[in-house]
Amino acid sequence: MLAAGEIPPTTTERIRPQVVSLLDPNLETASVCLSVGYGARLDPQGRCGVAHLLEHLLFSLPKPGRPSFAEWVERRGGTTNAETGLETMLFYAQVAAEDAQETTAMMLDAVLDPVFDERVFELEREVVVKEMVTAAADPADVVQDVVFEKLFPGHPIGRPIGGRIDELRTLTSADVEKEYRARFLTGPMALVVVGPRPVDGIDDLLGTFPDPGTGSPFAPALPLPAADLTPPGPAGPDFAWTCFAGRSPALDGAGKEAYTVLSMLLGSSPSSLLYRKLRVEEALSYAFESWSRFYTEAGVWRLLVGVEPEAVGRLTEIVDGLLTDLAEGRVPDEEFAVAKRKAEMRLVTQGETPVERARLTALGIRGGTTDWSLDQARAALRAVTPTQVSHAAATLRGNLTIAVRPEAA
Repeated sequence: MLAAGEIPPTTTERIRPQVVSLLDPNLETASVCLSVGYGARLDPQGRCGVAHLLEHLLFSLPKPGRPSFAEWVERRGGTTNAETGLETMLFYAQVAAEDAQETTAMMLDAVLDPVFDERVFELEREVVVKEMVTAAADPADVVQDVVFEKLFPGHPIGRPIGGRIDELRTLTSADVEKEYRARFLTGPMALVVVGPRPVDGIDDLLGTFPDPGTGSPFAPALPLPAADLTPPGPAGPDFAWTCFAGRSPALDGAGKEAYTVLSMLLGSSPSSLLYRKLRVEEALSYAFESWSRFYTEAGVWRLLVGVEPEAVGRLTEIVDGLLTDLAEGRVPDEEFAVAKRKAEMRLVTQGETPVERARLTALGIRGGTTDWSLDQARAALRAVTPTQVSHAAATLRGNLTIAVRPEAA
């Protein structure tokens, strides 16, 4: 078991799933997070939503003589959650420190040795369908699915993480269990614990489950398609969610942190260039955010802004103008320094919340296939130069995809 702050080993001899313990004797809770290298991009053709539905099921399925893991944790005063991404699935819980060992055992049992139940499956499938129906009614959600499809037409990265409603409705328990055994259980895994002391017996407990995979299951199988740069149609009559997006470097690509800093320069903080333009100078928008995510073949930088329909044109001019200023070096170096500091402090404040520290670490190590620590991430952000951010801005400006929802009838 690793000590606090220790870098995970990279040899193939390490224990599988990898265990990372981050210890703080002042904590009175333990946060446990299991990271699995499996995600929505592996959904079979015609079955978009398998991964999302599986995530729901694993914390909802009861075992003989006891309730589901989610209910079990909540009845002890803890909290629990799970999430599906394109390439990583997370399962996590925060409990009293004295419950850490039993909670870890119960989580691993729920996720790695479930008992599939047809009645629970049908109920949970309906819950997931309702979740996606709700999302489909929210233009802020829909516009992001649209922009992913435009960036990666026909490619697994471009598929909606939550699933497609019509395909979710046709999924069977056998469909999900097949993917669980063939893809989920063979994906790389890592367990992160943030608490006052190590959890006793984890290595012995993990030894009772089959060894997962040892490498990324997302080796590029398809070439990246050309992005669809077609301008969006006119916005609908009431309120327009506009998403600007572009490809950023891959997970292991050089310079990807520059896109994170760029998100701070064009984010929702009062310290950002975009805030000054949209909120202070022109009062065009109250709701906007920017962020970047990185995947095996390419990352995605996004800016999501809500404006009145008649303001979409002016918004596009502002975003293009700021990207141009950044690309052509017309922004003072002080602004880059502020954005870097903001990006680093956002990471620090997340990391000071134990369950978020566990979640961030589990996401970073991607099932144990790569090294990541909060200190490494902070150092990478501090190393970003204005030239790198200018290059990122120029790259985005030349290949920017824009979507608007709702569109005019």
